[in-house]
Amino acid sequence: MSQLLFTAFSNRADAVQLAQEAGRQLHDEGVTTRLHLLDVDATPDVDASTLVVSLGGDGTFLKSARLAHALGARVLAVNLGRLGFLLNVPSNEVVADAKFALSGDDVVERLALLISVSGTNLEEFALNEVVVERAHAGHMVRVKTFVDDDEFLTYSADGVMVATPTGSTGYNFSAGGPVVEATLPVMILTPVAPHFTIDRSIVVADDKVIRLVAQDKPAIIVADGQDIGSLDAGQFVEVRKSPSPVRVVATRSFDLASRLHEGLREGHA
Repeated sequence: MSQLLFTAFSNRADAVQLAQEAGRQLHDEGVTTRLHLLDVDATPDVDASTLVVSLGGDGTFLKSARLAHALGARVLAVNLGRLGFLLNVPSNEVVADAKFALSGDDVVERLALLISVSGTNLEEFALNEVVVERAHAGHMVRVKTFVDDDEFLTYSADGVMVATPTGSTGYNFSAGGPVVEATLPVMILTPVAPHFTIDRSIVVADDKVIRLVAQDKPAIIVADGQDIGSLDAGQFVEVRKSPSPVRVVATRSFDLASRLHEGLREGHA
């Protein structure tokens, strides 16, 4: 039997209910389903053949994508919110789209980031972005940036981020960065509220290595909205393309233009 893993947060009763209802329908089609609560359950015992179905908003999808990426599995993004820039499956189509996904292997490969920190064994993953940001409110952080071995700029700012095309509609967009087509092989370097320096983004090819060096103050490292570590002055983060992408199921088109229009009109972006 085909295997499917629904993922949701425990406080989303609508997602839990949808998983139960869809699971019953899919069982009649010969599909084994399980529900994994992202904030409660331990890592599920599944493998690359399992279809991961994210039920929720963008935050749910980011956690689900991390899980799927670690397994080498595909992930299907179901939208249970009003607007999800990363989500393209409406909740009333979850059964039909899951069946479609299980019958084929249509995927869009989304660039992910591999994050490492000097002087440590830390290696982390991000689908949207990684940010080196100030450790204390009311202070700036000074970050010297390099692209490969070429020194770029030193920013005094609230933070400096490296975003993927997938993440370009998130924090990067809020910080004034460009919206980038999700399939382009690039990374985006964007300062967050820079002080007395250039405030433009730089877009580089995804085969580059970007280095963010904390200059004279400690900083914290945030990946996809989660604190993953800290930097002492002189330490740096290296960001490169992950050797394996996130495999997002492509059951329908992703109309970025209309989603941006809706988000700007509703004040979500």
